[in-house]
Amino acid sequence: MNDPVLVINCGSSSIKYALVPATADQPRLTGLVERLGSGDALLKGVDSHGDAFTIGLGDVGHVQALRAILERLEGRRPGAVGHRIVHGGERFTRATLIDDDVVAAIEQTSALAPLHNPANLQGIAATRSLFPALPQVAVFDTAFHQSLPPRAYRYALPESLYRDHGIRRYGFHGTSHAFVSARADALSGLSGGWLTAHLGNGCSTAAVWEGQSLDTSMGLTPLEGLVMGTRSGDVDPGLHAHLARQLGWSLERIDEVLNRESGLLGLSGLTNDMRELEAAADRENAGAMLAIEVFCYRIAKSLAALSCALPRLDGIVFTGGIGENSPRVREQVIALLPHFGLDLEPEANLATIRGREARIDVQTPNRPVLWVIPTDEEGRIADETRQLLGETPR
Repeated sequence: MNDPVLVINCGSSSIKYALVPATADQPRLTGLVERLGSGDALLKGVDSHGDAFTIGLGDVGHVQALRAILERLEGRRPGAVGHRIVHGGERFTRATLIDDDVVAAIEQTSALAPLHNPANLQGIAATRSLFPALPQVAVFDTAFHQSLPPRAYRYALPESLYRDHGIRRYGFHGTSHAFVSARADALSGLSGGWLTAHLGNGCSTAAVWEGQSLDTSMGLTPLEGLVMGTRSGDVDPGLHAHLARQLGWSLERIDEVLNRESGLLGLSGLTNDMRELEAAADRENAGAMLAIEVFCYRIAKSLAALSCALPRLDGIVFTGGIGENSPRVREQVIALLPHFGLDLEPEANLATIRGREARIDVQTPNRPVLWVIPTDEEGRIADETRQLLGETPR
């Protein structure tokens, strides 16, 4: 398929979009509609000349917002729509052509992602109404991690909770881990064993062997695992009962604290923005220094644990806003893993340029390598959409 793919990432109050061309010599159009339902929605984007624009949309819903997006595509009609869907449960192990049965299955999985799947479904409904003749493809965050073996995805809970209610580890950020591990294979000229660290406001790690995810840090929900911008990551499971008994907190209040008031924000008492935290740490702010130290330690601890899943460790890949742009975080994480035999090259680490791939280790034979690889989730979704449509009779 030579036509561009319109990639949609739909939230309850936002729509992120990218018109991804089939070849790299054509510009990618990208943008975001935010504040849907507030009465003053905004469309922000970048045109084919690289110029930014902002347009007030007023009081609009998802269909009207998508119509406004279409008007900014400069006459380039997509050949398909690829949707980012957060949770596919156990049913969806790869990109899937959307029909009524698939929509119903995504609805049934909404209990596992109540903040995301219903919003993703709004995007599907809106684009199907606007493009009834175009193929629509669902690409699931969880699909890449469906290759986890039972020893990695099962919780030590009664069998009935898994069998009857699907309580297990699913993992997220799958398109990002898939993209950067494949790029690491290509750049290194091998299909090997990678530890990938997607570090942004949401954070996760994964162990990838020959293109398959063997373990990952997130679990049933995106709350499990690393310290994140506002999420706590792993805590003692008994914390919920303790807070309920001692403070009288409801489950809803506990969930709010762990997801929105914890992580870097909670530890520092300042912000969840790593750039601001690093500036505060340079001023010797104790909260900022603690937040960065805990953040890096938990990443290193996770990478060390995930290495158990790999037959061989060929290297570590950093991606995401923090992974790509914070030499300090990368240096502190690698310093905590001396037994891996990694050899960070300080000047290469400091010289990384935003949006560029870079190898940041001393290039010594027979040692694991270190890559900084900007993720491209929209590109991966477009690629999976094209691949599926190339296999699917139409």
